[in-house]
Amino acid sequence: MKIKFIDRKTGKIVTENPPGEGYLKLLYNNPFGKMALLPLVKRKFLSSWYGKLMNKPNSINKINSFVKELQIDMSEAEKSSEDYVSFNDFFYRKLKLGARPIKEGFVSPGDGKMLAFKSISDIHDFFVKGRKFTLEEFLGDKELAKKHKNNSLIILRLAPNDYHRYHFPYDGIPSEVTKIKGRYFSVSPHALAANFTRVFCENKREYCTLTTQNKGDVIIAPVGATMVGSIIETYQPNSEVKKGDEMGYFAFGGSTIVLLVDSSKTTIDEDILVNTKNKMETFVKMGERIGN
Repeated sequence: MKIKFIDRKTGKIVTENPPGEGYLKLLYNNPFGKMALLPLVKRKFLSSWYGKLMNKPNSINKINSFVKELQIDMSEAEKSSEDYVSFNDFFYRKLKLGARPIKEGFVSPGDGKMLAFKSISDIHDFFVKGRKFTLEEFLGDKELAKKHKNNSLIILRLAPNDYHRYHFPYDGIPSEVTKIKGRYFSVSPHALAANFTRVFCENKREYCTLTTQNKGDVIIAPVGATMVGSIIETYQPNSEVKKGDEMGYFAFGGSTIVLLVDSSKTTIDEDILVNTKNKMETFVKMGERIGN
């Protein structure tokens, strides 16, 4: 299974070669991997242990090779590669002011590959494997799930080479975070294809409700994953935020942001919806318009 996506800027199809791709294939596509390795890597202690390693001073030795291998544009970063005190410090690096212009409309909360569904009911047709995805399982709240059952759903997948801070997609007032304990499955396409429901309803995750003036309530849910030590929120709950303000960041690993939006008040851009129907992710950057 080749991981391909559409670069929205160029319109070209790109093949993604993430670090550890062979390892992920073993975990999710190979019977031995499923039996022997998957129970181990989904455990919290392994992700926490690796996260601590990435905080050690000698982890800086991994930075330059990581930048070179994944062709990361360090001209966007506030600091040069030599100025970080650990690999994690580099991994959740901040960008220079203006590196991500905030566009009109409803914008992407981060850099990554995006899938978008006009209705949550469309998900089952896309991910044909696994059991039916339910909002109640994902949110852990029956009444909240009932309120958002007809929403559109946006999934933004961050690869290890992506910018790992995430931001508010619209002006509003965010609630406090609700944390949901869970495991640490990978959020790679290999894992999603194997069992979409398990990845999103069993992984560690948290969410807040962004109350807006003209878009209704937007659910923003960061999801942790294998080798992600932490989800760190940096915003002030119950205080007004502007579109593009930072919400938080992920420590080392690949991760995901899930958005639930009122489809009667926010229209997702057609190219993203069409690409999703064609089973292709769309690469977007933080602040880029993804709807109106």
